[in-house]
Amino acid sequence: MQRRTFLRSTAVAALAAVPLTTSLSGSASAADIPVASLAQLQSAINGAAPGDRIVVADGTYTVPSGSAINISGKNGTAAQITIVSKTRGGAVLRGERGFVLSNSSNITISGFSFRQSTTMEIPADCSAIRLTRNDFQFADAGDPYWLVVRADDSKIDRNHFHDKTTAGIFIVVDGTGKTAMAQNLHIFRNHFSDHSFTGANGGEPIRLGVSGRALSEANAIVEYNLFERCNGDPEAISVKSSKNTIRYNTIRNSRGGIVLRHGNRSLVEGNHLIGGIDGVRIYGNDHRIVNNYLSGLSGRALVIGSGTTRDHNSGETPDERTGNDACDRAVIVHNSLINNTGMLSGETRTYEPQDVTVADNLLVGDSGSLVAMGATSGFTWQTNLLWGAATNGNIPSGGFTRADPLLSQGTDGVLRLSSGSPAIGAATLGSAAVADDIDGDQRGSVRDIGADEYSTAPVLRHPLTAADVGPNAA
Repeated sequence: MQRRTFLRSTAVAALAAVPLTTSLSGSASAADIPVASLAQLQSAINGAAPGDRIVVADGTYTVPSGSAINISGKNGTAAQITIVSKTRGGAVLRGERGFVLSNSSNITISGFSFRQSTTMEIPADCSAIRLTRNDFQFADAGDPYWLVVRADDSKIDRNHFHDKTTAGIFIVVDGTGKTAMAQNLHIFRNHFSDHSFTGANGGEPIRLGVSGRALSEANAIVEYNLFERCNGDPEAISVKSSKNTIRYNTIRNSRGGIVLRHGNRSLVEGNHLIGGIDGVRIYGNDHRIVNNYLSGLSGRALVIGSGTTRDHNSGETPDERTGNDACDRAVIVHNSLINNTGMLSGETRTYEPQDVTVADNLLVGDSGSLVAMGATSGFTWQTNLLWGAATNGNIPSGGFTRADPLLSQGTDGVLRLSSGSPAIGAATLGSAAVADDIDGDQRGSVRDIGADEYSTAPVLRHPLTAADVGPNAA
């Protein structure tokens, strides 16, 4: 019996036709500036003041080779300067370049269909730039990055990045110089889909940093994004910097997973990875992997990585920096790994992971081994629940129990605990400090094993669908 009512947020398709020059009630802004040509658009940008909304008429605008739409020295305030397509997707920008920003702040660019052929950049001399409700499908040639963010306090939300067959990354986050990272970037409610590049790597949807920036804290939040058929790289979200939050995303039917490739102190929480290949892979120190649901993956679901080095540091060579840093002091708690080909596993590099806590996780499978770790040092294994025809593998005997968790499938396809499950109230890691579960249910002081805390209340968070993200999302 299903124990929950599945609440699915919806986006009304008709919203796509609502002009962005008006509110839903139809009242226009007093500061709206209508334009219908590239010359008018550039003139309006040059004269824009805080609070102005430059409204671009629907149509196709081809920017001449060597030219751009320049936003230079323009600074909004709490009242943003907004450049917006009259209807979502109605203004199509073609040519080599579209908008080129410099020395500007508090600018919003909304509702455009970007069809340009070279990288769009938010440079480090800008701040508080927002790209929202746009459609990105650049020319599918070569391997350019589509969007590079170097500015602090930027927002990338409710966009659709889609249909690429060559190498290249949808969103790259960098910073100034060779080691710094852009600060406080917020990437949310975007839809990433259909990257079919078949090379070994080089086609991530999101890359936060690069090896030389690994030790710099970025404080980025990547949340509520949907990834579908993202097959350009084994890493859908590639983290190569420190102190980032990756939460509440859904990765479905994709080659790529969530990989903490370089850096320390990141949080991976409440993500659904369903029906693809790779899951979560972690390197570096002091990460928290909490409340994730990994199901039906044909590759490795959760990898606690070994290293070619122990702790990246500022004195290492570039070659040393590009190597893998063994995973140390991670806390891996309240995750559900269900019916994956590879469940919880390790690797065989020189430096073994050490001092990792693996507690209160649910592992269910019918083939292979549920745990297949390589060498480890100082691990804590505590109250994990295992079930299925798969063997236990090499998990220590005191670190688990074996019992049927009594899972029940909801209308969203997610397997959750049902009444009477031995997972209910059985979690024991006292220092977990996990406030809620993957659905948004409060954990309380007596917690359940796995990503799901048993509840009969409606689900608050669920695997995302296309209606939850992209230009027409709420």
